[in-house]
Amino acid sequence: MYTLPLDDKQAVLETVGGKGASLARLAAAGLPVPDGFHVTTAAYRRFVTENDLQSRILAALQTVDVAQPSTLEAASRTIEGLFSQGQIPQEIAGQISQAYADLEGKMPSVTGESRSDSPKQRTQSVAVAVRSSATAEDLPDLSFAGQQETFLNVRGVEPLLGAVKRCWASLWTARAIGYRVRVGADRDLPLLAVVVQALVPAEAAGILFTANPLNGSRDEMVINAAWGLGEAVVGGLVSPDTVVADKARGKVRQAEVADKATMTVRTPDGTAEQPVPEAKRKARVLSDT
Repeated sequence: MYTLPLDDKQAVLETVGGKGASLARLAAAGLPVPDGFHVTTAAYRRFVTENDLQSRILAALQTVDVAQPSTLEAASRTIEGLFSQGQIPQEIAGQISQAYADLEGKMPSVTGESRSDSPKQRTQSVAVAVRSSATAEDLPDLSFAGQQETFLNVRGVEPLLGAVKRCWASLWTARAIGYRVRVGADRDLPLLAVVVQALVPAEAAGILFTANPLNGSRDEMVINAAWGLGEAVVGGLVSPDTVVADKARGKVRQAEVADKATMTVRTPDGTAEQPVPEAKRKARVLSDT
């Protein structure tokens, strides 16, 4: 299988990568995870094989020297070009298209997206997040956070297939190649899965740390939040509000309000950054409740 439902029992590290496996556990536990599906590592492996990429990837990596960033950039550009020219096998494209169509029926209750009478038109209206999930990420001794790409507000089968291919290529960004070399994770060629999820049209979003990353306290949760979609926070484009909460008591211990100048918003063909309205820049994003 080249796709799996989000909460499928087969959605483990080897088949769907670190992010995918974590989301599968959350979904299976009944937590409110936006619905979606995985494009498995088997799809990535077949794409690489059928387009005869592995030997050419290895050749591009031969010149890499982490002490010379230009070599990382050159190798990344070469590999990105190989993926761009590659063709997704028809069987894989068909399974992704079907999983995308199946997701459409579940989306209105999650995102508020409107339906259309035509199945084809309905599918074209579905907005999803397309998220990279590598087999060497979100591990106890390896992070890889932010190393691969995410594409938001993707609509339609062809844009979705294009975003999946761009996620695959992002396994070979300069920063990802350099990180793998530095941590000694470059001995075997890594694999990448892709998570496709219904995009929630968020008014505010951000990141929750289940332990305080500044002092290591597991009694505290830390939330970074900003207006719009979460990409501005994840990408470091905005200084977010910070909330420190007491886990046991369910109370806010501290709330710092930042001057939030930028927000990520949806556009007809993806997302864009735009200035936050003056009245909201220094307004608190999340109430205590």
